[in-house]
Amino acid sequence: MHIPVLQKEVIEYLSPKPNENFIDATFGEGGHSLAILERNKPEGKVLGIELDPILYQKLEERKVERLVLVNDSYVNLKEIVEKYNFKPVRGILFDLGMSSWHLEESGRGFSFQKDEILDMRYGSRQNPLTAQENLNRWPEKEIERILGEYGEERFARRIAREIIEARKKNPIKRTGQLVEIIRRATPFWYQQKRIHFATKTFQALRIAVNDELANLKKALPQALEALDKEGKMVIISFHSLEDRIVKNLFKENAKKGLLQILTKKPIVPAAEELQKNPRARSAKLRAIIKI
Repeated sequence: MHIPVLQKEVIEYLSPKPNENFIDATFGEGGHSLAILERNKPEGKVLGIELDPILYQKLEERKVERLVLVNDSYVNLKEIVEKYNFKPVRGILFDLGMSSWHLEESGRGFSFQKDEILDMRYGSRQNPLTAQENLNRWPEKEIERILGEYGEERFARRIAREIIEARKKNPIKRTGQLVEIIRRATPFWYQQKRIHFATKTFQALRIAVNDELANLKKALPQALEALDKEGKMVIISFHSLEDRIVKNLFKENAKKGLLQILTKKPIVPAAEELQKNPRARSAKLRAIIKI
């Protein structure tokens, strides 16, 4: 079961009350939403948006009461709210992390610890090209830019060069091939670090394939608009570029007097949570209230 990150803090900041409505823009396996539904009964609802059609299907079979589940992208948040006439909205949550299901069960190459086809898409409707198709067609400079910018990978140039050399011989199709390429491109000491040497490359590819940063920039203003007066928004990010987008949007709108920032500094998981769930280590939570 997916362990929801910073669940106690999410509930604390969203502060769900009986009969209030909430949106979970990144439903995943629904851990946060189930906690909200416990607190907003008897009439409160949660609108859960899940991009992945297979994960959506699995969740839809559970038939959770007072949950309105939608197979779509949060990029279309405004349209979804209007279509389902989901108002008033008392709180919105974005948890920008990956679900355990994607890493462990999807078989789409999100994890460097399994040998799988390099797909990395959350939904094929939104992103027609897989990670392998992109890796085998992107020019070297573009690969270097993506790894450097989205992965903050210090050996981006060397890895990009090695990718180009490798694909001249054989197309790169599987995660195992990519891990081996990264191994060849990076020094031995780098491979001995606590964080796996392929982590940043895999993260960068996933962000690029799913256009995650651009989508976040499109979705956040819609979320702010959908939120009721005195409604709250909580965002958990796992990447410095995501966090920067969130922080800047909050600051700009606070200056305009549209919202009040509730977290002067981002909230991070306590040591106890990290012990139970090491994947939460890079999580940062920011929260606002709409004025």
